[in-house]
Amino acid sequence: MKFLITGGAGFIGSAVVRHLIEDTTHEVVNLDKLTYAGNLQSLKSVSSSDRYSFEQVDICNAIEVKRVFDTYQPDIVMHLAAESHVDRSIDGPGEFIQTNIVGTYTLLEEARNYYNLLEQTKQKLFRFHHISTDEVYGDLEGTDDLFTETTPYAPSSPYSASKASSDHLVRAWQRTYGFPTLITNCSNNYGPCHFPEKLIPLVILNALEGKPLPIYGKGNQIRDWLFVEDHARALVVVATQGAIAETYNIGGHNEKQNIEVVETICAILDKKVPKTTPYKELITYVSDRPGHDVRYAIDASKIAKDLGWKPQETFESGLKKTVEWYLENEEWWSAVLDGSYQRERLGEKIL
Repeated sequence: MKFLITGGAGFIGSAVVRHLIEDTTHEVVNLDKLTYAGNLQSLKSVSSSDRYSFEQVDICNAIEVKRVFDTYQPDIVMHLAAESHVDRSIDGPGEFIQTNIVGTYTLLEEARNYYNLLEQTKQKLFRFHHISTDEVYGDLEGTDDLFTETTPYAPSSPYSASKASSDHLVRAWQRTYGFPTLITNCSNNYGPCHFPEKLIPLVILNALEGKPLPIYGKGNQIRDWLFVEDHARALVVVATQGAIAETYNIGGHNEKQNIEVVETICAILDKKVPKTTPYKELITYVSDRPGHDVRYAIDASKIAKDLGWKPQETFESGLKKTVEWYLENEEWWSAVLDGSYQRERLGEKIL
């Protein structure tokens, strides 16, 4: 089948594209605006494949999105294009509203118009898979609960509120128009090709350069960590085998406090790139993020039961692979750091 992947040059999107080209026989059309976090170097291993095409298009541009649908005639849309960093959403929420809400609306409408013109046999195959986040569910502080597919939405940040809005749009298009959609909500991803504004790559690169390792608050925030290649495999399973109108939560079964994550990275680096003092001595506690959720945790039993997916990586094996990737791919991350992002603190509260 032919997949249209929006945001295919991003962190998760590029993992999905690599998986589809390297491990399946499907065709891929990558639609990406190439904002600061989009990086075609993340697709270097598959860019020469005759099953891969790239279109630099903004999902808010209805004319261009229609052209892509008309030109490539996709069977499955996987919508990953999004602004995704909470700190950036605090500094500039407008971009998140535009891309995550208006962009999703534009894509839904052009996909629906395309779907309505398909022959019945093609309509039966067509699916619109919207990829979202566990952050739409809010905060699990003070409980032992897990997020399920029926957990009420309670987003805390401009980012998570914009993603919650896009989820609602997708469900409304399915309910109102009978448009064949699926939604997945994932936990925190980590792995190769991760833009260094996020915790794990930031800590790895700062540690290698002897810079402070900033920890928000006390570092007691808990996240469920999911290796990005496990997530990519799950997304393709859902897109091809999931039931229309269903939601599937995808998690790594790895609840860790942020301080645990950082200390584990330091321990790995102590073995692989030893220095005169332990890396953990670089840990620095900084003021917490405004409105910071304390705990997220995913119940991924539905996707395991219904579709047979489970993560292949443990947190330890996935984090080891991640650190090794950054050690072996300085060309990738040094080019990223030559751009507009210099690892500065984003999203501080302005009084």
